Amino acid sequence: MRTVHFTALIHEEGEGYVALCPGLDIASEGHTIEEARLMLKEAVELFFENAGEEEIGRRMGAHCYIVPMECDIA
Repeated sequence: MRTVHFTALIHEEGEGYVALCPGLDIASEGHTIEEARLMLKEAVELFFENAGEEEIGRRMGAHCYIVPMECDIA
């Protein structure tokens, strides 16, 4: 077993929170930020337990960039 680090983005949606792992394109949700994070962690772990090597390689090989940006708004 090894530990792999991913980025999680969590945002409020309605009365709960949506958690996204953009590097693997996996999402989950929860009633709190912590619950959303834990549910995403479980979803990622289940992905690795059940996905085939080809699918894992395809998602792990994709490049994902999180960069700041600025926009002019009126």
